[in-house]
Amino acid sequence: MTDIYRAAERLMGMGNADWRRHANPLSVWTRFTCLPLMVLVIYARQWIGWWALPLFLLTAVWTWSNPRAFPPPADFGSWASRGTLGERIFLARDRYDVAPHHIRAAHGLTGLSAVGVLPLIYGLIVLNPWATLFGLVATILPKVWFVDRMVWIHADITQTIPGDPLPDPTLPHERTTP
Repeated sequence: MTDIYRAAERLMGMGNADWRRHANPLSVWTRFTCLPLMVLVIYARQWIGWWALPLFLLTAVWTWSNPRAFPPPADFGSWASRGTLGERIFLARDRYDVAPHHIRAAHGLTGLSAVGVLPLIYGLIVLNPWATLFGLVATILPKVWFVDRMVWIHADITQTIPGDPLPDPTLPHERTTP
């Protein structure tokens, strides 16, 4: 069975070079603009009418191109870079010895983000600014926490310390036994 993480990864079509570029802290931090921009465009439909559609398409293009928009960093040691590297490890958790408590936490945080989508969708449908804002925050905050968990996964698997320089983003050796 395909999980939601792998489905999202396939949708984004990320190759090794794309992941290296996405590890640029500028890519990670600007990635957090994607959902707010989409929400703003959807909400703004009441003011700009059909102009919301091309603006929505532009935000969709930004969402897809963001991981590819920046060069790979010279140093992969930052929190944002390690979050991206940890996410790669997490997505391949069947090949790495990711601790079960990390997997449970990642699933829980993803679930919290999903719950946050409910008031967000409601707010966008009925054009309620408070429900929209609450849903947006309730969706993004667990995602930031999720990235932090990915940093922790990277530190545990690679036996490195977040913040220390990391010139090579090479992933750790995969598990040899199933």
